[in-house]
Amino acid sequence: MNVREVTKDVVCIEIGISNCYLVGNKKEWVLVDAGTGGHAQDILKTVRKRFGKKAKPEAILLTHGHFDHAGSASELADHWDVPIYAHRRELPFVDGRSEYPPPDPTVGGFMSFVVRFIPSRNNKVYVGERVREFPSLRKLPGLKGWEVIETPGHTPGHVSFFRKEDRVLIAGDAFTTINQDSMFDVLSKRQSVNRPPVYYTSDWDTAHESVKKLARLEPEVLAAGHGVPMTGAAAIRGLERLAYEWPAPLHGRYVPEPAQADENGIAYLPPSPTDAMPAIAAASAAAMAGTAAVLVIRRRGSAQAIARRAGVAPGEVA
Repeated sequence: MNVREVTKDVVCIEIGISNCYLVGNKKEWVLVDAGTGGHAQDILKTVRKRFGKKAKPEAILLTHGHFDHAGSASELADHWDVPIYAHRRELPFVDGRSEYPPPDPTVGGFMSFVVRFIPSRNNKVYVGERVREFPSLRKLPGLKGWEVIETPGHTPGHVSFFRKEDRVLIAGDAFTTINQDSMFDVLSKRQSVNRPPVYYTSDWDTAHESVKKLARLEPEVLAAGHGVPMTGAAAIRGLERLAYEWPAPLHGRYVPEPAQADENGIAYLPPSPTDAMPAIAAASAAAMAGTAAVLVIRRRGSAQAIARRAGVAPGEVA
């Protein structure tokens, strides 16, 4: 777990593969997103250190409900006895009515390959009975001066949070500040403004419109759900370039047509593409096993030949 101060009242907590944020001061604050499941105690440790042992937020606010952003929300909400807020179009995916559109491992990139090994049960997230719709997109509980920006595309009800006063943007997965297509960038955490996580984005045209909307806000601080937060000219230029160039994937389940959702969750899913990787991996594993067996046989044969020349009985060779 890494903790970084983004501004005087915005703290980034990096837990595993995603970020969550403490926003506010000792008198009034909120938690934006809640990381993966099993990390409630890590978040509580940071909260106690920053705000005190008895501190609790006004609410937990979700940019969206994917398992790596809402995984610990229910446990924390129960601990603090506070509500969880999400956009109304996100509610069916976090209140048990619907699963999210399945991740797409065929879309390409490093993390899309890795997602093949993440249990499919993570696609269904239930944050408990405390979740409710945002009461307003302008006046947020515990977030004075911030507004909710609707940024669908990655998920149907994805939102971002923006404070005009100092142009701070908490963007969830509307975009990232790390190139998840590159293993080197993921491991080194090299900063750059990039498209949303490709393996879980189910509507690419809408996601592009959301990025263009965020770029028009001209934010100077980019605090995303994945990657180290960015500030200054690199952040501004990076978001502008992403909105202008928009490197949509060339192939994948949701590239030709998006998944569709309504108030009850998934309404339509494009056909599942053929994923050749498991067969390739199985064939590679079989080939490796065969090669290893041949090497063992050859090694044993060589050892017995040497033993015979040395006058040692074949049965004495291991």
